[in-house]
Amino acid sequence: MSAALPGLLDESENLSREKTGQIVEPSIKSGLFPRQRIQTMIQREMIVAKERIEESQLQPASLDLRIARNAYRIRASFLPGGKRTVREQLDSLNPEAIDLTDGAVLERNCVYLVELEEYLSLQPTIFGIANPKSSTGRLDIFTRVITDRAERFDSIPGGYKGPLFAEISPRTFSIKLRKGSRLNQVRFRRRTSGQDEHASFYLSDNDLEKKHKASPLVDGDLVLRDGVVLSVALSFTDAPEEIIGYRAQKHTSVIDVDMVDAYNGADYWEPVYKQSDGRLILDPDQFYILASKERIHIPPDLAAEMVPIDPRMGEFRVHYAGFFDPGFGHGLAGGRGARAVLEVRSREVAFILEHGQMVGRLVYEQLTEPTQVLYGQLESSSYQAQGLKLSKHFRPFAR
Repeated sequence: MSAALPGLLDESENLSREKTGQIVEPSIKSGLFPRQRIQTMIQREMIVAKERIEESQLQPASLDLRIARNAYRIRASFLPGGKRTVREQLDSLNPEAIDLTDGAVLERNCVYLVELEEYLSLQPTIFGIANPKSSTGRLDIFTRVITDRAERFDSIPGGYKGPLFAEISPRTFSIKLRKGSRLNQVRFRRRTSGQDEHASFYLSDNDLEKKHKASPLVDGDLVLRDGVVLSVALSFTDAPEEIIGYRAQKHTSVIDVDMVDAYNGADYWEPVYKQSDGRLILDPDQFYILASKERIHIPPDLAAEMVPIDPRMGEFRVHYAGFFDPGFGHGLAGGRGARAVLEVRSREVAFILEHGQMVGRLVYEQLTEPTQVLYGQLESSSYQAQGLKLSKHFRPFAR
């Protein structure tokens, strides 16, 4: 397996190249790895792949994962548990094999398991956290990373050595993907010997208040509740008619996940207009794209993740892909920041949302050091300075 990455590793610090079992010097503190530390992991063959890892996979504080050739249609989602590999569990399900070399369609409401190109060989103090990419969530593709002997999704334990798999279930649109498509990303944390990998690494509200005073984390007032509170925007201006969201159509053509600016939004989405009472009724089992009222800023030394306020606060799910790289919305002209796009799926009953209603919270995490490349400085930064925005697959919606 080749992990060569020519031209990328020269910018890493002058760490020892001896394979001593340590990825970083003792001076490197705990926290989330920035891009340059992930590069060092590739250099040390802690991340390897059958095919060369591409520079475009490296994000400011995460690594895009690529789909391999083999996919399987399965009856149901599963976790292998503490004693079985994914392959052992898969073989017991008599799966239908699918070759993705030239592309294949994954049908909505079906469950698939795919192999990923990347393999890991982590040290005990390094562990991983996976999540869907932003574009994946905006297409309502439910996807989670699975490891051998996993008892939790999207969680890669310290010291893990083995392959990675992804469960994929398109919920609204049937999708086409192929070998090399990217639906998931992984982040890496380093913990000290005294830290448990399940402990919280998020900044406290007191720390966030200090950060906000030094450099605003959101525009307007800062509301804290174990993180920065985010609310939904059901109005952006004083105009009587404006689009405040999009509702997915139920019967559409297939979407190729690798195509950019390829589809007319009106063929897949219905605009949702502002109501005079400032409300929106979520229809059962419908998928919506909405936006936060707040504009957010992620400083260069932090990353953030959107998590629910409390699942008991409403009959809806407010995000699929909730990770924000360092630099998202930061340093934009006028300090305006960028809105968080909310991927909202209602549940069994209709539910009323109101303008400014709390829907999530943004938890911030310290990087081991500032990243050398910020979100917005890469070609893959599709959503910098965004307002209400569909995924990159769609051309701007005709108004």
